[in-house]
Amino acid sequence: MMPRPHSRLVMKFGGTSVADMTRIRRAAELVAAEVKAGKAVAVVVSAMAGVTNQYVTWTDVAGPPAPGLGDGEDEYDVVVSSGEQVTAGLMTMVLRNLGVASRSWLGWQVPIHTDTGHGHARITGVEADTLGPAIDQGVVAVVPGFQGLGADGRITTLGRGGSDTTAVALAAALHAPCDIYTDVDGVYTTDPRVEPKARRLAQVCYPEMLEMAAMGAKVLAARAVELAYAHQVPVRVLSSFSEPGQPRGGTWILNEDQIMEHRLVSAVAHSLDEAKVTLRHLPDHPGTAARIFDALGAADINVDMIVQARSEAQARADLAFSVGRRDARKAMNAVKAAQEAIGFSEVLLDEGVAKVSVIGVGMRSHAGVAQTLFATLAAQKINVQAISTSEIKISVLVDEAQAESAVKALHAAYGLAEVSTQNCAATP
Repeated sequence: MMPRPHSRLVMKFGGTSVADMTRIRRAAELVAAEVKAGKAVAVVVSAMAGVTNQYVTWTDVAGPPAPGLGDGEDEYDVVVSSGEQVTAGLMTMVLRNLGVASRSWLGWQVPIHTDTGHGHARITGVEADTLGPAIDQGVVAVVPGFQGLGADGRITTLGRGGSDTTAVALAAALHAPCDIYTDVDGVYTTDPRVEPKARRLAQVCYPEMLEMAAMGAKVLAARAVELAYAHQVPVRVLSSFSEPGQPRGGTWILNEDQIMEHRLVSAVAHSLDEAKVTLRHLPDHPGTAARIFDALGAADINVDMIVQARSEAQARADLAFSVGRRDARKAMNAVKAAQEAIGFSEVLLDEGVAKVSVIGVGMRSHAGVAQTLFATLAAQKINVQAISTSEIKISVLVDEAQAESAVKALHAAYGLAEVSTQNCAATP
């Protein structure tokens, strides 16, 4: 008898979970336990930890193409996608050694279709018409993450967090839940390395997880959460160091109506990958800001926080905005190139800033979250340089040296050390 579709499961193992043959075998044992429990399993694997970085170094050594021969990004993808292919083959071999029927499926064999944006391609569709029946027959499919097939027939890669995205997209196509195995046992109220009192959350809703991923939490890639939200894929974050068949902690990412306990604030996130650019003595009249952000948009720079204030000069203003630190110099060059059109007197760069965010769906219906945030930071003598908000998030830009103090203080202020932790062994 064919297994019912809901008995399907996608399991994804990140780079630290497959860092060497010992860890690959441990991951394979977790897969074997799910097969033994009656699941029809597809596995998505990352490259072994550090391997992709080595490949990137080699592409740098190879050097750029000569003029007229393109940008080389297509062959870059061929090189950097090979790490996942190696892991997929090794995982399959170990599974067979354990007596589990399995085979590997490369991105083009599934196939996983993407656009042609080499290095940052987006998935446009997954054809699971062949793979689905194969796993239903008891043959585990091992799929390399991070790679797909572009519309031009070339291999593409999905960018940072691409294996998470692959796993969720495959789960959506198979109408299956997705277990993400990593080196932590779930999603926490904040980074435990910063605040030892951080608590694991048993459940988080999609909007909260999306904000957490965007605000610096590195447990899941934001694009993977977007896909899960759009296709209603239940996602669970688990530790790959748990023992097969034993109760596991983990965190479910679900719809809001599936969450048993709604909190005012669920998490405090922070990101050190920030920079602030300030333009001094701008013309204070309509159209100035438009010219600034036209220049930044043309340079493909994503701007986060924006603050404008009157300058000490008459009829002039200062405008500051934050960008990812890796884009800081690019942003400086973009506005400098448009200085005559924009009309500012000088541009300043501060790379010693950090973003701290409080996140929670409870903000929608409860007042006082912002008051608590600003009062807490004021008590710690932490100056707020910029602010941005959404329906369920407040972010502030602070001095990088004070970021950890801000995280600890806010974690305490919202009572997150008292959050109850439960095991979540079964699919909701």
